[in-house]
Amino acid sequence: MADANQTYDPPLPIISGLTCRCPRCGKGKLFSGFLKMAPSCEACGLDFSFADPADGPAFFVMTAIGMIVIAVFTWVEVVYHPPIWFHMVTVFPALIIGCLGTLRPVKAWLVASQFFHKAEEARFSSLGGHGEGGFGLRGKARDRAA
Repeated sequence: MADANQTYDPPLPIISGLTCRCPRCGKGKLFSGFLKMAPSCEACGLDFSFADPADGPAFFVMTAIGMIVIAVFTWVEVVYHPPIWFHMVTVFPALIIGCLGTLRPVKAWLVASQFFHKAEEARFSSLGGHGEGGFGLRGKARDRAA
């Protein structure tokens, strides 16, 4: 564990994402399993509980890899007209390997981006509480309150 007063020069999110390392120090492992986040950094002690990429990594990976593989599939079909078995033995493995190969770094990149940009849950302070700012009472309810 590092000193609590130590300052860090965090790596760019893309660097810590591609290396799957801690977004603060760039040294500790981000994952304890294939996609399971470690509880904290083994090098600097950063608590990873702030990280919540949700379904973002899966969506981005499936979309990007799907577009690339289907574009290649379409080009091969138009140019060469191979038999369907050829597509079965090339397209499905390409989709699976492509998605599994990029899912971990994309998840690490999104977690690092959350840390780097200090992302937090949205707050709508301009709307006021219930009934404040003239938004709460409308129509007959406003007339009764007056």
